[in-house]
Amino acid sequence: MIAAIAVLIAITAIVSVNVFNSSGPVTGLANAVTRPVRNLVTQVAHVFESIYASAYKYDELMERHEKTLIELNELKSNYTDSIALAEQNEQFRALLGFRERHTGYEHEYAEIKGKGGSNWSSSFEISIGSANSSIVHGNGVVTEQGILIGQVSEVGVTTSIVVSVLDTTFAAGARVGDGGGDATVKGDFTLMRSGLLMVDVFDDELIILNGDSVMTSGAGGVFPAGLFVGEVVEVHRHATGVGRYATVKPLLDLDTITHVFVITDFDLTD
Repeated sequence: MIAAIAVLIAITAIVSVNVFNSSGPVTGLANAVTRPVRNLVTQVAHVFESIYASAYKYDELMERHEKTLIELNELKSNYTDSIALAEQNEQFRALLGFRERHTGYEHEYAEIKGKGGSNWSSSFEISIGSANSSIVHGNGVVTEQGILIGQVSEVGVTTSIVVSVLDTTFAAGARVGDGGGDATVKGDFTLMRSGLLMVDVFDDELIILNGDSVMTSGAGGVFPAGLFVGEVVEVHRHATGVGRYATVKPLLDLDTITHVFVITDFDLTD
């Protein structure tokens, strides 16, 4: 369009010069006639320049956005790595603290590989067995805080199965609160579904309160004394009227535990 206008003006200028010996009237008329078109062309050109500039800025903004996303992902990755290192460092501290607190224990460190169990049982798998540890059937399994969470039930070559304290096959001599007493803490099929176990109390004189701690007594020599098992939730009397029992909640959610210690031997005086 611009080229056509330029040609038109040039022709009219030539005609004007040849006819009138000047470019005045005809050229002025051509300029006047084509001025609106030239103005429109100029405006359109400005619009396209604006669109191009906006597109360029959009591409620039998108490039910056992509760079920002890359930097953000790198920061997230570094943060995740730092969290993992912090957790690993905490595990090593726990391992050292457990060993310092229980010098009379022989124990093996293990990771939990997966949760098992069913409607009839509660168990999990650990990362050690007969080929890479000294654990045997019946060994107690605890956390770094000294909380008893289960007992080895099956020893494989490189992995083993542990029944949790909620399982119906679990039982241990116990004492409740500060009074001690003759008691047995064990899994119960009905309570297992609610994440609870029970403690049978044979001493009617023993005062039991909600929130009292339940610990191993060491009776029978299977587990060392003083391992935490849980806290009393509620006290009941058996339907037979003989003796009492209390529902007990484990101190830790078993689903949140990732590593454990298997006590392979212990000093009874520890």
